[in-house]
Amino acid sequence: MAEELVLDTAIRDWVLIPLSVVMVLIGVLRYFVSKLMRSPVPSTTPDPKIVKEGQLVIRARNLRANSQFIPPKAFKARKVYYTNEENGLLHVPKEDAQKAQAAMFSDPNMAMDMMKKNLSMIIPQTLTFAWVNFFFSGFVAEFRGMLQNGIDLSTVDVSYVSSRSWYFLNLFGLRGLFSLILGEENATDDAQKMMQMGGGGFAAPTMNLAAEKDSLDIIQHDWALPKMEQHAEDVLRKLLRK
Repeated sequence: MAEELVLDTAIRDWVLIPLSVVMVLIGVLRYFVSKLMRSPVPSTTPDPKIVKEGQLVIRARNLRANSQFIPPKAFKARKVYYTNEENGLLHVPKEDAQKAQAAMFSDPNMAMDMMKKNLSMIIPQTLTFAWVNFFFSGFVAEFRGMLQNGIDLSTVDVSYVSSRSWYFLNLFGLRGLFSLILGEENATDDAQKMMQMGGGGFAAPTMNLAAEKDSLDIIQHDWALPKMEQHAEDVLRKLLRK
């Protein structure tokens, strides 16, 4: 019999629920503050080269996402068409990549936008973590058999979660809720922002081409058609057993 969830009602009412509500309110507030701090986008005609490169990246991503639905020979031909070192569509010469990166870092508006985005994440999360550490230190909630199941540690019972752990669970787990409240394009995805901070926070279209080329190079093709008969047989067997 599965173990039931053990949770003190006082901890639920005075720790878990307040932390979750505060994290949601801070995320919504930070979203609107980020919109106010965002630099106005000039209404200019898009560069045809940038639009072309963006569409090319989308096509390459679709190829990776649906590679299992085409035969190996067809996938290999498309992969060479995109990633060929001589004339592949995703191949970017080193000189062009260095020029694009230099031009990107020389743009003061782009650097200022990156700094604003980073500050809009660092400052609220630092203050929130200090608030959690000050007011909720010492509270522990027990989730038997739910978290890190199968890990056996002699000194730590991983079924217990502190208020700090609950803070980080909310920090990285509220993306779906923010998408429902604010829409898909929102500025509250902290996990994505942390990855952007590690990579500079922005990328030029030319760098996107190189990154997509690397992703397409390492993908392992697995054609789904040979497995469809076995899958259909398994489904029919399950239906007949019922």
